[in-house]
Amino acid sequence: MCPCFLQLLFYLIVAAIAVVVVIVAVLLYKTKPYPTIVRHADEKSFLDPQSIQTIAFPCIEDAPTLELSVIVPSYNEEKRLPFMLDECVAFLEDKSKRKPNFNYEVIVVSDGSADATVSIALRYSKKYGADKVRVLELIENRGKGGAVRMGMLSARGRQLLFADADGATRFAEYDKLEESLSSLASEWRQDGIAIGSRAHLEDDAIARRSFFRTILMHGFHTLVWLFAVRSVRDTQCGFKLFTRSTARKLFTSLHVQRWAFDVELLYLAERLKLPMSEVAVRWTEIDGSKLTPFWSWLQMGSDLVMIWLRYTAGAWRIAAIEKKEN
Repeated sequence: MCPCFLQLLFYLIVAAIAVVVVIVAVLLYKTKPYPTIVRHADEKSFLDPQSIQTIAFPCIEDAPTLELSVIVPSYNEEKRLPFMLDECVAFLEDKSKRKPNFNYEVIVVSDGSADATVSIALRYSKKYGADKVRVLELIENRGKGGAVRMGMLSARGRQLLFADADGATRFAEYDKLEESLSSLASEWRQDGIAIGSRAHLEDDAIARRSFFRTILMHGFHTLVWLFAVRSVRDTQCGFKLFTRSTARKLFTSLHVQRWAFDVELLYLAERLKLPMSEVAVRWTEIDGSKLTPFWSWLQMGSDLVMIWLRYTAGAWRIAAIEKKEN
């Protein structure tokens, strides 16, 4: 091989490495150690459609006044949201009748939706009352993680569950998560997470998926294991239950606001050594996913590498650890 070609190849490799180093350095330098949580004035209150009054949301720092808060992140979900809310509220109403001490709220977080998501959610608020169903309308789209965080920071529950608006996980599976969480933490001041999991369905899912999507899935799971989370097989199931103490620690520390936020949450939980359990749930794939197979998986993969890099380099820090050390 020509020595000139080898020399040129060497210089190209060195230049590529230099560019990567510079990009990583800039990303690390520009980032802030703790997340800046911006909340517009209009996002601090909700509409009570019965009284036509706006009422201020509570704060995650307040003591809980309900047993369960359900956070439903919703972006242009006018078609899928009614099915999910019908099932969710029917289950919770039945549970509250069977258990007089059980009370709940559902917070639908519209993530900058441009369709009828807000008006549909307000219909449920009017039907069941704003004490049970509230609508948090975000002015601009922040991503699923940002929407879940805003809902969590506005909740009143001792336990806080986030559930996808597509209703892919049947809501009756909450009982399994509740039982599992209660074995980890007997009350809301203690830490614990019960994680809905589809790992037991993986073989069936692979049989239905295309070869390309199966490769993407295995590639993403490998990256998760290498760079972020090792104790949980399914990080992405949209059905996770937290004690209030744990929700406060994790969602005030969360940086990633889009699809990979689940990975950062569980990465933080592992770093904080919080008790976790993975619970098999029934799950059905629902049409209308917002994820486009290749680009979304690519974004999530790059996000989780940056999660590892930024925390390892100290560019991102965990407030709970800092407080404990000080």
